[in-house]
Amino acid sequence: MYLLTAIACRAHLRVCKHLRMTIASGSVLSARHCAQAGHARNTLRWDLSPDEIRTMTDSLIARVKKVYDDVGSLNIENVSVENTLMTLANAKMDYASSHHVLAFPQYVCPSKELRSASTEADKRLSELDVEINMREDVFKRITALQNKQKDNLSAEEKRFLDRLVTLGQRKGLHLSKDIQEEIKRTSKLISELSIEFNKNLNEESKFLIFSEHELGGLAATFLSGLDKTAEGRYKVTLEYPHYYPLMKRCHNPETRRKMEMAFNSRCKEVNTAILEELIQLRAKVARLLGYGSHAEYVLEINMAKNASNVSDFLEKFHEALKPVGIKERKYILALKKRECLMKGYQFDEKINAWDLPYYMNQVEQRKFAVDKDKLIEYFPLDVVTEGLFGIYQELLGLTFTEVEQADVWHENVKLYSARDTETGEEIGQFYLDLHPREGKYGHAGCFGLQPGCGGPDGKRRLPVAAMVANFTKPRKDCPSLLQHHEVETYFHEFGHVMHEICSNTAFSEFSGTMVETDFVEVPSQMLENWVWEKEPLRRMSRHYKDGTPIPDELLDKLIASRVANTGLMNLRQVVLSKVDQSLHTSPRADTAEVFAKHCQDILGIPATPGTNMTASFSHLAGGYDGQYYSYLWSEVYSMDIFFSRFKKEGIMNPKVGKEYRRVILEAGGSVDGMDMVKTFLGRAPCQDAFFQCKGLVNSQEASM
Repeated sequence: MYLLTAIACRAHLRVCKHLRMTIASGSVLSARHCAQAGHARNTLRWDLSPDEIRTMTDSLIARVKKVYDDVGSLNIENVSVENTLMTLANAKMDYASSHHVLAFPQYVCPSKELRSASTEADKRLSELDVEINMREDVFKRITALQNKQKDNLSAEEKRFLDRLVTLGQRKGLHLSKDIQEEIKRTSKLISELSIEFNKNLNEESKFLIFSEHELGGLAATFLSGLDKTAEGRYKVTLEYPHYYPLMKRCHNPETRRKMEMAFNSRCKEVNTAILEELIQLRAKVARLLGYGSHAEYVLEINMAKNASNVSDFLEKFHEALKPVGIKERKYILALKKRECLMKGYQFDEKINAWDLPYYMNQVEQRKFAVDKDKLIEYFPLDVVTEGLFGIYQELLGLTFTEVEQADVWHENVKLYSARDTETGEEIGQFYLDLHPREGKYGHAGCFGLQPGCGGPDGKRRLPVAAMVANFTKPRKDCPSLLQHHEVETYFHEFGHVMHEICSNTAFSEFSGTMVETDFVEVPSQMLENWVWEKEPLRRMSRHYKDGTPIPDELLDKLIASRVANTGLMNLRQVVLSKVDQSLHTSPRADTAEVFAKHCQDILGIPATPGTNMTASFSHLAGGYDGQYYSYLWSEVYSMDIFFSRFKKEGIMNPKVGKEYRRVILEAGGSVDGMDMVKTFLGRAPCQDAFFQCKGLVNSQEASM
């Protein structure tokens, strides 16, 4: 449920927050300079060769550098909105509209050669990003314009100008040349290491081999989808569609132990070294800029503002969850003891990391009688997609149409056009890439590919996004079937897609998900609620064989199970959030030791010796460094929005849905997150719905 959704969600803030924040969200139009020509359509190409990627990267770097050289050489007395602010805005949009088509293939392209070329392009562009953000000559002209133009700007122009000044100050452009150069060198190394960290994970292809006996408890449909060795044994990869079903259903504790050990040892040696170097480098930059820690630096421009507020928030939530977690662990330990006695296993009197998913699944079955084997049969991917599309279209006033013979990067990828239902105007396009393959990004996420903002010719650019997931592949005798938590992930990531394509801002800097990091999950988390409501669930489900609906009894049990394991699920999120804060409030750290300590202290379950989960914790190298708390923080607002407006006024109420699209989605980052929430709610946000949804009794005003 929440844990999978939250962890899987990083493609979206950054896997790719790294890509998202290096400059807006973007991609290349055709192969040339369409951004400069003001093209409004999606003419993205995915048949690029490695040489074309290198050539386009060279061209982009030259174009952007020239613009910054031109602005940097302006007579300070002559700076204007047109020759400085709008010139930089157009350059940023060109960069945003080019960077992603060059960097995105490393996550999805079937060709390893192309993935490598894309990774190298990303590294070069990340270096460029550091350079242009460290241009003191350009910064002086921006500050001069800010002093000169105080009252003659639109609200978004003023916000953009203020943002440029703030970012310049946060890059140390007010400091000495020596310090600036040190920050620049270190920042380039941070970018390079972050890309390398995620490349290592994307290229991970390890699998384990088990006999049928060792896979006892797994459904025949699962086993039939596995490749076999020449000796007839089964190959089980560490990809989500293999790992999670096995960890939840396999009766054999030794099999689960081997899988958990392998899963949390992915890229252990190389990525542990990278992460621990990143922690030191980030702390160094923060220190040079005058901040007490990297966390203090990144939080300054978030809703939370500082590490103290984050710590208070996490501690309050932790305290509320403690008694629930103790009760749940006691129940799970009793289940384990009983099963060990029945099956002749040795009972070690503790819950191990490889026990947790298995017995949490049993809790759902025993306490809520949710038959997962039966439930999955009602969620074929095509039916879920049809229902999801219908719900989003009805709520937001949109119409989706598949684009025939679209240019895509793999034969299983589909492209869709989204139009406003009332006007018929095309507002955006999105790709769906939903099945695993070798070398592909291993989680679920949304990648912004082209910003939805004004162009140099005054026309709105057509935003484009891609949803990437790893749902089970269809087979000859069976379609792709989703677990309910995968349906929830689908709704979550598609919420990010809608945030991207509904965007209608003046500047690429504020397009789509370019909001505060601790607000970016709000729209997608809010839309997860539809997979826990009876009417939407009926619309997205049918039995894959005969088309019959989910029986009422099974549906009621599923909905009631939302609070199953709520203590341990959310304590796990507290662990990850506190690990992140600990790592980024320290000058250096032993990452495995920090993770193990928090697991034991908070979750009450030890990390497996010899593993290091943080080596595959892509958020820490993909833009959530010091900000993983955002998943829990955002839920305060997403739950308040859902229960106060949609649940109260009708979960399929198009009037509320269109207001949500206008106030929250279209605005992107052109308005502060808190102001958007207050406008939509008509009041300040409150934590009541957040605690109630978690099954906790707590009612207090949000102090954020």
